[in-house]
Amino acid sequence: MTRLHGLAKSPTRTVTTQNNHVFMSIYAVFKLECLNIIHKTNHFALRAKFFIRTTQQAYTELQNLRTA
Repeated sequence: MTRLHGLAKSPTRTVTTQNNHVFMSIYAVFKLECLNIIHKTNHFALRAKFFIRTTQQAYTELQNLRTA
């Protein structure tokens, strides 16, 4: 039951927004598991891949802004 107490600390105030918050949290975990299955890896390796890819994209965008 301790996990339900975290909902009280959520920035959401209405029942609808709390329901949306919980649903999207569950959906995010589901999507992460789907990606783990597709890429045949665990979530730590997947997070590292995302971090590397986004860092590369940010660096490329920074280089584009410097040359513009």
